[in-house]
Amino acid sequence: MNKSITKATLLALVLAFSGVASADFGVGVKAGTLGLGVEGRWSPIPWLDLRLGANQYDFDINGNQAGIDYDATLAMDTFYLTGNFRFPLSPFRVTAGAFSNGNELQMISQDTLGADFNIGGVPFSSADVGALQSVTSFDSTAPYLGFGYDFEAFGKVGFNLDFGVLWQGEPDVSLVATGLDNAPAQIQALLIPALEAERLELEDEISDYKAWPVVSLSFVYNF
Repeated sequence: MNKSITKATLLALVLAFSGVASADFGVGVKAGTLGLGVEGRWSPIPWLDLRLGANQYDFDINGNQAGIDYDATLAMDTFYLTGNFRFPLSPFRVTAGAFSNGNELQMISQDTLGADFNIGGVPFSSADVGALQSVTSFDSTAPYLGFGYDFEAFGKVGFNLDFGVLWQGEPDVSLVATGLDNAPAQIQALLIPALEAERLELEDEISDYKAWPVVSLSFVYNF
């Protein structure tokens, strides 16, 4: 997902949102496991509000995946619409909604010049493989379910806590070797199926990301 498009779309939607919101409109900034975000809120009736927002951030999560050391970035990029059902005389609420999901896991193997890669259980030299590059994406639309607490003072300022799960779906993993095209034909014949075996192993490990835990803290101002 193009991040500039995400921001422009969010801004247009928030402006449209605020045009009908009148005195029941609020805005906030937030931080959490989905990154940094902005949010607009409209309360059409006392026990329900609608929230529109976006989150973005790049988390560095370098480490070992499927036996290979990677420099990795978890690139978070979502925008969303949720309905929030409030309980009378309580800060507690239940939240359900849908996210436009551009989250990706981007990885490149760490510099191992002169060392060997074990790819799909088969050893290869770094001279033949080059670097391994992988991108993992998820479902473009992801449902969300959670709960939260809204605390306000004087009806104007406050903070919100959110806890939930974003169901991203099964990962779609790509894996390429940058040196594949320049490798000898006999190496290519071994490396191509080994890459597919390694990709499937990566896919199995990264499947843990399909249910992404959401925790966030928001500071809000109500108009």
